[in-house]
Amino acid sequence: MSTLRLSQFFSCNSKLILLFTGLACLSVLAFDVHAATQVVSNLKLELTGTGNGSNLATPLKILLGLTLLTLIPAIMVAMTSFTRIIIVLSLLRHALGTQETPPNTVLLSLALFLTLFAMSPVLTTIDKAAWQPYQVGHIGEEKALLRAAEPLREFMLRQTREQDLALMLEISKAEAPAAPDDVSFVHLVPAFMLSELRAAFQIGFVIFLPFLLIDLVVSSILMALGMMMVPPIMLSLPLKILMFIVIDGWGLVVRALLGSIQ
Repeated sequence: MSTLRLSQFFSCNSKLILLFTGLACLSVLAFDVHAATQVVSNLKLELTGTGNGSNLATPLKILLGLTLLTLIPAIMVAMTSFTRIIIVLSLLRHALGTQETPPNTVLLSLALFLTLFAMSPVLTTIDKAAWQPYQVGHIGEEKALLRAAEPLREFMLRQTREQDLALMLEISKAEAPAAPDDVSFVHLVPAFMLSELRAAFQIGFVIFLPFLLIDLVVSSILMALGMMMVPPIMLSLPLKILMFIVIDGWGLVVRALLGSIQ
């Protein structure tokens, strides 16, 4: 796409730029929705020229939009189930003993699509409650952001342990919220990530046990036969792969992962 087409795209879609700005503000401003909406409101005045400042130059709009797009992966990792899924898949690869198989690209792609599958109810709710009304002009950017944040907050609260949330509140010396809607994203996001890490390692521990048993059995047999110079991995790796295929391991792992996401 040429520079001229990019300029026309961002000039004709200033609302889209504002929406990406608000999503990025959820990350940059410690995921404080109210602060993010304030920034979006100020930026809207600048882009439309209704404020005291002059309109932003088109190249600056392009730079702003492309820069904010780079924050989307960080938001996806911090506020979705991607962290849990990719850690479990990585632990599975280590348990099998295959260092580079499947490749990182395959694991990342699988984790991404499993994340989209797990998050589809939340994304559908956001689309109906925030994106579609925003597209037809029934609500503004600020209200769209607030509506989009609520389903995401509910999802994160369901996955977050009370102990992790209490830990973040204790560290920040903040008062306990009276209701779930009063939980700030600045406390919820790190607590959510801690809970995701804990859940991922719990699933990974269960996955490791049968493969560890195979390694121990193979090592014991080799020692009993006096074959000390034979690396146990040479025999245990084919056995682990065969067992994993026989029990339909990928299906079991995916079922366990998606079943653990409430």
